[in-house]
Amino acid sequence: MDNNLRLFLVASLCFVGLLLWQAWQRDYSPGNATTVPEKTVDDAVATGDAPVPVPDPASPATTMPTMAVPDAVTVSVRTDVFDVVIDTQGGDLARVALRDYPVAIDKPQEPFVFLDRSDALTFIAQGGLISDAASPTHKARFQADKATYELGPTEDELRVPLRWRSPDGLEVTRNYVFRRGSHLVGIEFTVDNKGAAAWNGRYYAQLQRQFEGGKTDVVYTYTGAAVSSPEKRYEKLPFDEMQDQPLNRDIAEGWAAILQHYFVAAIVPGTAASHHYYTKVIDGDRHIIGLYGTPTTVEPGTSAVITHRFYFGPKIQDTLAEIAPGLDLTVDYGALWFIAKPLFWLMQHIHGMTGNWGWSIVLLTLLVKVLFYRLAAASYRSMAKMRKVQPRLLALRERYGSDRARMNQAMMDLYREEKINPLGGCLPILIQIPVFLALYWVLLESVELRQADFIFWIRDLATKDPYFVLPLAMGVTMVLQQRLSPTPMDPVQQKVMQIMPIIFTVFFAFFPAGLVLYWFVNNLLSIGQQWLITRSIEEAKPARA
Repeated sequence: MDNNLRLFLVASLCFVGLLLWQAWQRDYSPGNATTVPEKTVDDAVATGDAPVPVPDPASPATTMPTMAVPDAVTVSVRTDVFDVVIDTQGGDLARVALRDYPVAIDKPQEPFVFLDRSDALTFIAQGGLISDAASPTHKARFQADKATYELGPTEDELRVPLRWRSPDGLEVTRNYVFRRGSHLVGIEFTVDNKGAAAWNGRYYAQLQRQFEGGKTDVVYTYTGAAVSSPEKRYEKLPFDEMQDQPLNRDIAEGWAAILQHYFVAAIVPGTAASHHYYTKVIDGDRHIIGLYGTPTTVEPGTSAVITHRFYFGPKIQDTLAEIAPGLDLTVDYGALWFIAKPLFWLMQHIHGMTGNWGWSIVLLTLLVKVLFYRLAAASYRSMAKMRKVQPRLLALRERYGSDRARMNQAMMDLYREEKINPLGGCLPILIQIPVFLALYWVLLESVELRQADFIFWIRDLATKDPYFVLPLAMGVTMVLQQRLSPTPMDPVQQKVMQIMPIIFTVFFAFFPAGLVLYWFVNNLLSIGQQWLITRSIEEAKPARA
C-alpha cells in the first residue's frame, strides 16, 4: 500500500547515509591523520630498475656541489594568474597562489594559496635530473639571476632561469616558463656538457602533500592522488592506500596528479614516451607521487633540452582536456559520469545565455523536470489515487483489525476495482534517482560555481546560505509535498514522514547554496505538478464508500 512512501524513505535514508559515510571518510580515514609538517624537503628520489643507475640521495657520494649564494634564497614570480615562490635550494615550487581565484568572495585581493610550505600546509612541486654522475636533484643549490620576476603588461611569456654547474664541466639551466592566462608552468632543463665525458641521465618530477589540519567541510570530496594511462584514463590512488599499495609502473601517454576540491596539481610529461610512475609515503604522512623519464645522453661539447610541464589550477574540463588525455576526468563525477557530463554541458550552455550560474541551475532543473514530466506524472497520479481511496483503506483496516490476510486481500480487491497499481509510482522515482545523484555531483564538482553570484544575499553558490533562507524554504516545500501525498496508515511511518523535513533542513543548512537551490526549485515544480494531478483526480467521479 505504501510502496511509494517506502521508496522515498529508502532513497532519503540512502542519501543521508552517503553524507554520513563521506563525513566519516573525511574525519576518521587513516589517510586523514594530521601531523605538524616538517620544513625539510623529502629526500626520496625515484628508484627502480632502469638503464641509468639512480643514486641514493642519502649517500655522501652523491652530495651535490653548491654555488656561492646565501642560504634560504627564494625567487618571487608574479604573472596575471600566479604568485609563485621558487626555492633556490632544490628549485622547488614552494608556494603557488592563484591570483584569479580569491580565497573568499569578501577578500578579492587575497589569492587562494594552492601550494605552500607552512605549518598549515605542506604541498610542493619538486624535480631535477638524476644520473650516476653529479646532477642537480631537488637537493642541489641553484643560482638565480634576480630575486623577483614579473610578467609585463605587453608580454605573453616569462622565463625564470636557475643555474647549476658541477666541477667537471656540466652546466644546467632550469627554466620555468610562464605564459599569460595559463595555469601551466613549463620546465626546461638545458644540459650543456662542457666536460670530457658523456653525461647520461634523466629528469624526474614529483608532487608532495600533507593534509591540512582542522578541515571541517560538511560535504566530502576526494583529496588524493591520481594517475592516467591508456588503459585507465583516471585511476585514483588514495593517500591511505599508498603505504600498502605503492605505485611502481611504466606508463606511456600518462600523467600524475594530486586533487582537491575544485583544483588539481598535475605533472604532464614532455613526450608521450614511456615514463616510470611511482608513489612514496615518507614519515607516515608525507605523500608523494611522481615520474621519471627515459635516459638522455649528452656528449662532450653538446647540449640537450629536456622538458615537462606542471599544471596548477582549477578543474575546468575544456582546459584540462586540451592539456592531456583524460586530465578532464579529475572533475570526478563518480560512477554516474555518463549522466553528469551531459548535464554539465547543458548547464554550461544555459550559462552562456543567462550569464548567471544560479539561473542556469534553475533552468536546468526546469528542463530536467520537463524531461521526466510523464514519469513523474505517473508517480503523482498513483499517489493521488491512493490518497482518494485512503478513507476506504482506513475503513478496511478498522473492519478486519489484526486479520492481515483478509485485510490485504480486501485491499487488493479495492485496487483492482479502482484500477490502482500500488507499484505504479515506484519505477518513475527509481529512474529519476540516478539523474538527481548525477546532478548532485555536477553542482558539487563544478569550480565554475565557486564564488558565483546569484541574486540578493546569495553571493557564493559554492558556500552555505549565510541566512539559511534557502534551506528553510526547502523544508517548507517538503512539508507541502507531504500534505499532497497519502498519509501513511502506519503510525511509525507517519512520525518518520513528519521528522524528515526537519532532518533535511538541518542537513541542507550547511550545504552549498547551489545544491539547495536545485532541491528547492525541484520541489516547487514537483508541488505544482502534483497539485494539478491530485486536483484533477479528486474532482473526477468520487470513489464509492
